[in-house]
Amino acid sequence: SGSEPHLPRREARAMADDTAPLLIDDPIPKVRRLTLNRPDKRNALNDAIRGALFEELRRADRDRNISAIVIRGNGPAFCAGYDLGSPNHDVERDIAKQDGWWSRHVVNNWFEMWDMATPIIGQVHGYCLAGGTELAAACDLVYVAEDAKVGYPPVRLMSPPDMQWQPWLMGLRRGMEALLTGDAMSGVEAVESGMANRAFPAESLGDEVLAVAERVAKIPLELLTLNKRAAHRQMDAMGIRNGIRAGADIQALGFHQPPSIEYLESFGKVGVSKALSERDRQFDDYRERASDD
Repeated sequence: SGSEPHLPRREARAMADDTAPLLIDDPIPKVRRLTLNRPDKRNALNDAIRGALFEELRRADRDRNISAIVIRGNGPAFCAGYDLGSPNHDVERDIAKQDGWWSRHVVNNWFEMWDMATPIIGQVHGYCLAGGTELAAACDLVYVAEDAKVGYPPVRLMSPPDMQWQPWLMGLRRGMEALLTGDAMSGVEAVESGMANRAFPAESLGDEVLAVAERVAKIPLELLTLNKRAAHRQMDAMGIRNGIRAGADIQALGFHQPPSIEYLESFGKVGVSKALSERDRQFDDYRERASDD
């Protein structure tokens, strides 16, 4: 899936020329749009982009003139996950760097998005992988391109996910299959599984998301906050926070397993890109899919 996100004519500006890690605009009244802007890296999450994203999410959440926030990606993908080729620090929220600090701190951040007063809408196209799926799962509504590729390939050699949204959003059977294979779903399959709300052709996705955001923004902000909180409280009552936090501790164990240690060491020996390709070649998918060669 290599489709560019659809930009309405009224937003005709050379986004690719802007080198900021995050682009910010208000495409329609009461809607703030945040665009991940590392298109050459498929918007992989490094310190700069993660720090900018949470800074702007907090700013928009405090703005009484904003009733909905849209998160999308510039270029051919929504987000290919965390940038494994650069150092990653606790840029969103300080936390002591004890064993398992990484998964605990990113889970804290995804829960922060849930706890914001303002509804957050994920607009997903192209690759949505690993940490990118966590970002999407932390949104309140998720709309996907029909040909998107949504998956968590790190389960194959690194560890379970940091935020184990799969069983919660897709149920035990579909969630288990995702965790045991690392395979990707199309946007249509993501909707069928419960991970996303609706799928649209890539070329119309942007307009469809703005149409939903416009409808959401018609509701008074005070009631939007309560409606969002009501849904999350039901999930809290079912134990979602305890479950995902427990999963973060299990995730930390993955890095102590011999296959994971060997895999991470290979980053320095052969490079991250080659290590990822070697991981996926036997599965014939992602960058190693034969039909894409």
